[in-house]
Amino acid sequence: MPDVIVRKMIYSVEEIFHEGGPRPEKSLRRAAALAIIENPFSGRYESEIQGFMEDLKPLGLSMAQRLLDMLGGADQIEGYGKGAMIGEGGELEHGALWHAPGGYAMRQVLANSNAIVPSCKKVTGVGGRLDVPITHINASYVRSHFDSMEVGSNDTPRTNEMVLALVMSTGARIHDRAGGLAVADIIGKDGLR
Repeated sequence: MPDVIVRKMIYSVEEIFHEGGPRPEKSLRRAAALAIIENPFSGRYESEIQGFMEDLKPLGLSMAQRLLDMLGGADQIEGYGKGAMIGEGGELEHGALWHAPGGYAMRQVLANSNAIVPSCKKVTGVGGRLDVPITHINASYVRSHFDSMEVGSNDTPRTNEMVLALVMSTGARIHDRAGGLAVADIIGKDGLR
């Protein structure tokens, strides 16, 4: 498989203090790590692409560790998600190659995460934006953690590029009150409840 050629990395942190309601004791922080890489399959159909997932694993681990560092360590993380944007010369399936390297990287650095990492992907032009879904790291049914973080950059993805995204958060939506399974009631064995 081809080498992973990174053009640039983008890191960002949001800190939310309130959404118009009372200020909670603890703010919500969400962080994103984006890798803008060359799409080695751009401009042509390639039947065998799975090997590139193995090549992406070190990048995924590096991005996941950077998110932990930005948010204060694994014990601070309650939510996560991943996504990919593919430049116009590629296809949606190229973004699917991020599922395993991105998701397993976050689960590896968190150690205590049973829920599947939610994901989204799309083919887009330069300046595309992506709403990366976020759910609780141990129980996908925890409604308070259903969230997203918008990511993107004004010069990505170029036609022959992919934008690979990882997102982590430190808690529930700042004024969550939509009910559902509470964090205190998580069993954490099946990744759902």
